[in-house]
Amino acid sequence: MEYFHKFFEDQEVAAAVYSHVEENELLFTMCFNPSYCWILALSLGPFFTRKHSNKQRVPKTITQLFSYYIYNILSHHSVKMESTRNVMLKIGEMAFTGVSQRNIVFNEEDLIKYNLQPSQFLSGFLMELVERESSEHSVVYTFPHLTIQEFVAALFQFLPENAGNLRKLLNEAHGEKDGRFEIFLRFVAGLSSPRAAQPLEEFLGLFVHQTTCAVIDWLKGRVKAQIQNNNSDFGKRNLLNTLHYLFESQNHALAQQTLGSVQTLSLGGGSSKMTLTPMDCAVVAQAIALCDSIKQLKLSHCNVLDEGLQRLVPALHKCQELQ
Repeated sequence: MEYFHKFFEDQEVAAAVYSHVEENELLFTMCFNPSYCWILALSLGPFFTRKHSNKQRVPKTITQLFSYYIYNILSHHSVKMESTRNVMLKIGEMAFTGVSQRNIVFNEEDLIKYNLQPSQFLSGFLMELVERESSEHSVVYTFPHLTIQEFVAALFQFLPENAGNLRKLLNEAHGEKDGRFEIFLRFVAGLSSPRAAQPLEEFLGLFVHQTTCAVIDWLKGRVKAQIQNNNSDFGKRNLLNTLHYLFESQNHALAQQTLGSVQTLSLGGGSSKMTLTPMDCAVVAQAIALCDSIKQLKLSHCNVLDEGLQRLVPALHKCQELQ
C-alpha cells in the first residue's frame, strides 16, 4: 500500500487502486514485486481518477492489466492506425525472437534487422542503455521488464493477416521444459479474450479472428490432454500452466466444457517437488470452482504456504478428498 501512496499524488486514487488490487487475489500476489507494483499503478490509475472513472472495465487478469499498460503507451503516441500496427508487428517479432532465444538486450543491428528506427514511439516500449565496451560507448535497448517483452511477443501472434502454423508454435512452446514460454503462453491465451483485446484494437485494428479461434481450439485440446497426462513432474507443471492459460482466457464456456466433468485434479504426489505460489493457488481455486464433479485434489509435496492456503480454502469444500 505504501508504494501506491508514494506513486499517486491523489491519495484517494492511491487508496482506490490498492483496494481493487487487494480484492483481486491474482493481482494482489503481484504486489510483492516492485516492478509489478509500477505496472499495476500505471495501468490501474486512470480507472480511478474522476476524469476517467470506469470501474466496470478495471483489469482483473494479468493479460488485461498488461493490455491496458500497452494501451496507455499507444494512447500517448498519435500515430495512424496502419503504421502503428506495422511498427507493433516489427517490435513484436523482435520481442518474440528474444523470448525464444532468452535474449532481453537488443542492439542497433537488431533494430536494423527488424526495420525499426529509434523514435518517440519506440521509446515507449524500449529503454536505451549505454553499454561500455573497453573505451567505446554503444547504445543497447531493452524492455522495461521481461514480462512486458513477453506480452508484446504474445501480441505479435494476433497481428499478422493469417495464423500460419500457430498450433505447431504453441505446442512447441508448451513443450519447452526450461519455462521460457510459460508467461508468453499465458498472454497468448489471455489475448484470445475480447476483454483483453478490445483496448488494443482501438489503435491496432481488429485482431485476426482466425488466430483467436486457433488459440481457443488449441487451448481446448491442451486442457483435456494435460488433465489425462500428468503423471510426471513435467506433466504436473504443464497442467498448472494450462490452468493459468484457461484462467487468463476468461472463457467460461470453455472452462466449463473442459473442467466440468473432472473428478481428480493432481498437482502433487509421488516425487513431485513443485512449489505452488499464492498466484498458482488462486488459479487452482478458480479451476476447482468450475469442476462440477471433483472428488479428489492432490497437492502433496507442493509446498503450499499459509498465504497460498488462504487462497485455496474457499474452494476446498467442493473436494471430497484432499491429499
